[in-house]
Amino acid sequence: MAKSRTRNALANPSRLSPLEDGDEQIIQVVIETPKGSRNKYAFDAEARVFCLSKVLPAGMAFPYDFGFIPSTLADDGDPVDVLVLMDEPAFPGCVLQCRPIGVIEGEQKEGKKNTRNDRIVAVERANHSYAPIKHVNDLGKRFVKELEEFFVNYHDLSGKRYRVLDVRGPGAARRCLRKGIRQRRRR
Repeated sequence: MAKSRTRNALANPSRLSPLEDGDEQIIQVVIETPKGSRNKYAFDAEARVFCLSKVLPAGMAFPYDFGFIPSTLADDGDPVDVLVLMDEPAFPGCVLQCRPIGVIEGEQKEGKKNTRNDRIVAVERANHSYAPIKHVNDLGKRFVKELEEFFVNYHDLSGKRYRVLDVRGPGAARRCLRKGIRQRRRR
């Protein structure tokens, strides 16, 4: 095959629109790591492939699908992170339409540097189990605490400290999304 044809053969989901039809109520999420996986995958936009970035220890797995909102940029230099609640796990590269229900606001500390690292919590639009959930508080305090603890433990494994600052609702999640879109456009 001619080199010019293969050069652009792979898709680049990081260039997709962050919103479905410009509606802030529905965000597009590219899944990097599926629910139940011990393998953490990350999309490499330059190489246009999903790479294995770490393996979690036995007994620890991603509690829900984890991915990013394309065409956004968070304070940590990566696209805005999203934890997606849905009935069944997706797969790396799958694009989901999701409804943001809240955000876990946090910061990670690596060495002496603190960096904001928020995670939007969203519900996949076509799922059944989480369909009635409109606000992160609808999940219950224990459920939300388990999500917080996952991120604290996950960062601890890589020698980083993660501190949850607050858990806020869908309005804060949309503000986080808008900030990520603005930061990406400035770049």
